[in-house]
Amino acid sequence: MLEISTILWDVGGVLLTNGWDHNERNAVFSQFEIDREAFEQRHPDANDAWEKGHITVEQYLEQTLFYQPRSFTLDEFVEAMKAQSQVLDHTALPVLKQLATSEEWELGILNNEARELNDFRIEKFDLLDYFDVFLSSCYIGLRKPDVAMYKLALDVLQRQPDSVIFIDDRAANAEAAAALGINAIHYQNPAQLEDELARLGVTTEAY
Repeated sequence: MLEISTILWDVGGVLLTNGWDHNERNAVFSQFEIDREAFEQRHPDANDAWEKGHITVEQYLEQTLFYQPRSFTLDEFVEAMKAQSQVLDHTALPVLKQLATSEEWELGILNNEARELNDFRIEKFDLLDYFDVFLSSCYIGLRKPDVAMYKLALDVLQRQPDSVIFIDDRAANAEAAAALGINAIHYQNPAQLEDELARLGVTTEAY
């Protein structure tokens, strides 16, 4: 294994709550008294295009929700979506901050997120302070666990797989990275993450 040069992070489920997953949608559906089943039938295809940056949030919501009149505005709904973004209870942010302080490793985001929520979360939670590169699905037109997304990340970074660590809370995403030879960590909690990083020669103890 090469010496670790780069650590790529998922965001939702590792650092923050998910941007627009089942729990977040349920909370907003309850707030606006929306028929979940009707929305979810329209969600998958529209969400795929939205997270790949092919459509805007307005187009996504026109396809999934505002295809008929509503008692609330699109802007009100988007604000409620954004409000679901919070620091995760078992967040790895302290680990990330320690690694960023060291400046020993290149740190990047490799996440599935739509542009409007992604940009909001980067700004709200000061992620620009910690990350050097942002390989989000909405910027590169690919979504995990598509192997092409990991290959593109390696090409952009000009790194060999075994010099890279990838951290994700979803097993399928970690497994797809591992299949390419990337050092994948299936995130559970901060203590487990620190143990896994130490095993790979990355320690936060000195920082």
